[in-house]
Amino acid sequence: MKSFLKTALVISAISFAPVAFAVDMTGAGATFPYPIYAKWAEAYKAKTGSNLNYQSIGSSGGIKQIKAKTVDFGATDNPVKFDDLEKDGLVQFPAIIGGVVPVINVEGVKPYELKLSPDTLSDIFQGAITNWNDRRIVLNNPGMKMPDLPITVVHRADGSGTTAIFTNYLAKVSQNWKDAVGEGAAVKWPAASSVGGKGNEGVAANVLRVKGAIGYVEYAYAKKNKMISVSLKNRDGQFVQPDDLTFAAAAASTDWSKVPGMGTFITNAPGAKSWPITGASFILVYKAPENKAKVAEVLKFFDFAFKEGKKMAEELDYVPMPDATTDFIRKNVFTQVNTK
Repeated sequence: MKSFLKTALVISAISFAPVAFAVDMTGAGATFPYPIYAKWAEAYKAKTGSNLNYQSIGSSGGIKQIKAKTVDFGATDNPVKFDDLEKDGLVQFPAIIGGVVPVINVEGVKPYELKLSPDTLSDIFQGAITNWNDRRIVLNNPGMKMPDLPITVVHRADGSGTTAIFTNYLAKVSQNWKDAVGEGAAVKWPAASSVGGKGNEGVAANVLRVKGAIGYVEYAYAKKNKMISVSLKNRDGQFVQPDDLTFAAAAASTDWSKVPGMGTFITNAPGAKSWPITGASFILVYKAPENKAKVAEVLKFFDFAFKEGKKMAEELDYVPMPDATTDFIRKNVFTQVNTK
């Protein structure tokens, strides 16, 4: 009888061990990485019992939430400047790499069939090109018949890291865009025919709804919604299609360890195979967090993602952070956070 009771107690302890030490984490911010964070969270909960509640509210919202200390970590695709990190007592590290892709709703056009140069893309979003049969689009696509169809620009209505990546790219490739519109998480969109959408989800929904629309979303949203993406001419003059290989090619030349606060854009990167609108999503945590146990769990969660989440990321066409970069993050960023 005693032997049975002892065995039962041991089985009970093993069964409930993950739950006993489980920690609920909260995060908020970028919609860009939401699909992969959701997948990582599911796997992490299955392994540890700890749950992640992530609010996909946009990068500006994520920065506001972490500064207000209402979440354990903030997420942004618009990296915070090093001086601001220092001022607020925060650290920042990139968690995942992906691509922003222009998506269209033009009947008869196949995926990646439409080719756009940087100037043409900029002129479309600036409202200088207003119809799909404009000669500049036709010049990019000799022999392709484009319809006489007005263009509607779909953009983010909220403060967005996806917008920051997209406008950072446009400002690099078009002096006119840089001077007239600029870059950032929110800009004044100049096209007369335009409509806003909240989150990557909202932009995707509006592009699918409006005939003649063009918008920009993170690649996972384009793929999930079976949207029509375009091919873009990159810095080396090659037309390329978005996928994990072209995102990885764009990120290959970035040495994150040399950037203060690790915050940098990787748009318009060199390389014949590079997707020109590639970006990273960043995590923000306090060096001296109020709830040390929860932030310790956040670091464990991303360490798990770096070690065991690579295949999951690749399945969604994100690019995992390179091992050299995650080693740098563990040794030089995680160590700045006081979780004891």
